[in-house]
Amino acid sequence: MVEGAHTVRDLLTRYPEQILTIVTAYGYLEKEKQSDRLVRSSSSIQQYSCSDLQFSKLSDLDTPQGVLAVVRQPTWDEGEVLGQPTVLGIFGEQLQDPANVGAIIRTAAALNASALWLTPESADVYHPKVVRATSGVLLALPIFAARDVSGLIRQGCQIFAAEAAGEGAGSIDEIKQAPKKLVLAFGNESRGLSAQILDQAATRFTIPLNRGVESLNVAATVAITTFYFSRLSKVT
Repeated sequence: MVEGAHTVRDLLTRYPEQILTIVTAYGYLEKEKQSDRLVRSSSSIQQYSCSDLQFSKLSDLDTPQGVLAVVRQPTWDEGEVLGQPTVLGIFGEQLQDPANVGAIIRTAAALNASALWLTPESADVYHPKVVRATSGVLLALPIFAARDVSGLIRQGCQIFAAEAAGEGAGSIDEIKQAPKKLVLAFGNESRGLSAQILDQAATRFTIPLNRGVESLNVAATVAITTFYFSRLSKVT
């Protein structure tokens, strides 16, 4: 379930075939923007309206906007993603904060990452907080479940592991080229990556920080790292 006028309009424009139903509250219809009404009313998708009180019982928000869409969960072909000549993926190990997972999905989609892999212990990508944090881009990014990075390595991907600090980890700005098939690995919000993932990584790196700051939020780390590696020249 996806809520909010801007998000529903974006879904109607970009992914109308994924929408099953739209529900609006009477109060929302009275103040709906004309541009939003035109997009919604021109759609052939089944729509329902109800009282504001009824809508509040459907909504997950404390102060709902009055419009929501029920959307099909997307399905993706992992083989197709990994079969591309270049891959820039993100692997998250036990990322348990839904807000972080949502922000990472939004960042990955914005920076044109190939896909996101999450371990089963991570937050559910369809958790309401994750869906809200993605602002409607959840349908744009292929997302898969993976217990570890072994399968990605077998498919020809190299793993670059992000660490807050650690022996054997160099500064990110010392890396000047990236493999054509690269997956960036990030660990749990408090514990970081497991020893198993670190041992399987081809490269371990840190983001140099100043002023006594020990580490960044994992979503910020993903944003900086993905942007950096997306700009590097690629080598086989």
